[in-house]
Amino acid sequence: MSHSTGCVYLIGAGCGQADLITLRGLELLRQCDAVVYDDLIADELLQAAPPQARRIYMGKRLGRHYAPQEEISHTLVKLAQKGLRVARLKGGDPFVFGRGGEEALALQAAGIPFQVVPGISSAIAIPALAGIPVTHRGLSRGFHVVTAHTAQGMRTDFDRLAGLDGTLIFLMGLSHLSDIAQGLMDAGRPPNTPAAVVSGGCAPHPATVRAPLGQLAAAAKQADVQPPAVIVVGDTAALDLTSAAARPLEGVQVALVGTPVLQQRLSAALSPLGAQVFSALTLQLEELPCSFDWNTLCDGTPRWVVLTSQNGVAWFFRRLEEQRIDLRRLHACRFAVIGSATAAALACHGIQADLCPSVHTTQALAQALLETVPQGQPVYLFRSALGAPELFTRLSQHTHTEDIPLYTLRAPEADCGGLLSQIQQSDYLVFSSASGVEFFQQTFGSIPEQPSCVCIGPVTARALASHCTVPPLVAENISSQGIVHTILTHREPL
Repeated sequence: MSHSTGCVYLIGAGCGQADLITLRGLELLRQCDAVVYDDLIADELLQAAPPQARRIYMGKRLGRHYAPQEEISHTLVKLAQKGLRVARLKGGDPFVFGRGGEEALALQAAGIPFQVVPGISSAIAIPALAGIPVTHRGLSRGFHVVTAHTAQGMRTDFDRLAGLDGTLIFLMGLSHLSDIAQGLMDAGRPPNTPAAVVSGGCAPHPATVRAPLGQLAAAAKQADVQPPAVIVVGDTAALDLTSAAARPLEGVQVALVGTPVLQQRLSAALSPLGAQVFSALTLQLEELPCSFDWNTLCDGTPRWVVLTSQNGVAWFFRRLEEQRIDLRRLHACRFAVIGSATAAALACHGIQADLCPSVHTTQALAQALLETVPQGQPVYLFRSALGAPELFTRLSQHTHTEDIPLYTLRAPEADCGGLLSQIQQSDYLVFSSASGVEFFQQTFGSIPEQPSCVCIGPVTARALASHCTVPPLVAENISSQGIVHTILTHREPL
């Protein structure tokens, strides 16, 4: 990396799901060398940055400041001075109470080039996701976004605020909700004014409470609304412009343990059903050195290539490409896969699987290979270093078998305190591999009993059994869709 001055992108990440970020923001994030990020940033966005990019958490929330603003600005300047392209990832919009202006001034003063990428502010996004428009014909011709706090503390200008037309939107005011409501009523707002408190987006405890202004604080307390939350005061707060069709997993919180690819697949399937999905632990793929002679597969001798995951497929073809091997030279090879998802990944490279057991387990794959592969035909297992040893053990007793680990998994350091609390308050904790169970145990110290654990298959369930006394839910079909079906069935039994 050049030691010349780099640059900083002040990116608004929007509020909620990762796909609410702008296309420009996502493109710059994918090109960065470092990510400096706040609280409540969707984990998928952090995964969108290059694997080698530095990830630096510097969240700021009321009562929980990880780093003072001056330190954040200093960090941005120093990273850019090292020649790095820095993505400063902020929830909502950088300039709507996000202190993006302070960071821009610090970058200006230091002579650091920067770009501002607007984002969808929580002031309009969080109410909208709850079905509350901030403007509506006949009800509100405008809106006012204010913070509940000023440099001097709790704001006191309620006489001015109460006299404004349109919708009032308070940010960062949940801890002073009672004072805000009383201040507005003392200044002339009627107690029956429609109002709402909404905690949504990536908030750990999503909730929407609608009530007249005079009853709002009590209703929010009864519903145990947790920060961060947006307070809406005005006639539009009485509206509920959400779909009449109830989604089966509306409000259900699902924590995921697995690789980025599988987490993205599960999130894409669960979110449209109404589930609030977040990453409990993201397992990173790490390439391993490989001394295998890839030309062995090209000598025309009948051989079996066994792939046990979509990741294995990806790494297998990546290595072939690195070795500049023409796929036509593999004409004598036959391919076996563990399930339909792996078969589909293989088909994307133009090769149809010769063998795929009807039951997608390691045991079923081993049995199918034993029944199909003639003695003496070599078998090559291209997979993770953490793959179950049973497959190699059984096959090696039958024919020449080589186990060739192409990659392994590792668990990055996690902010265990707050994350564990969020996991414990979730409805489901999903494990997509036995290694994920072990990494979770190592990271958090134990498997919580509060959320219902969901395992992708029996091997993962057996790994979980040694750490947890509560029997997990086990997907009948070992796939992301199998996990979704298991959660749906458990939530609403047929």
